[in-house]
Amino acid sequence: MNSIIRNASCRCGQLRITCTGEPIRVSVCHCRNCKARSGSAFSAQARFPADQVRIEGEAKLYQHAGGSGTLADFYFCKDCGSTLWFLNRPELDSYAVPIGNFEPGHDFEPQFSVYEDRQLPWVCILGEAIERYD
Repeated sequence: MNSIIRNASCRCGQLRITCTGEPIRVSVCHCRNCKARSGSAFSAQARFPADQVRIEGEAKLYQHAGGSGTLADFYFCKDCGSTLWFLNRPELDSYAVPIGNFEPGHDFEPQFSVYEDRQLPWVCILGEAIERYD
């Protein structure tokens, strides 16, 4: 059986991630931490089971506690600084990859939009099938 293979990389290409199969979920998040991480009005990421992910290159780790106090591990390129994936604790069994790092044609559409109470007034996440949470 042929599985879908999607490739993502940092800006300089030193750090790469290959994800096989379909993601567990695709989501957008409007929390302050995700806005700061993405440098945008919200973040968008696809989560893949750890056994469907292959990493190439050298990453650096930054740990940060979210609003709940739970740590997340952020992995970024040692050369260009792009965050290529993150792991939410305590479950380290899935990789969240910002969808903007994937090669064009990835076809991801959000299934979840979280912290919508923090969404900027000019942002509109469209889709009737999207589950929404404040």
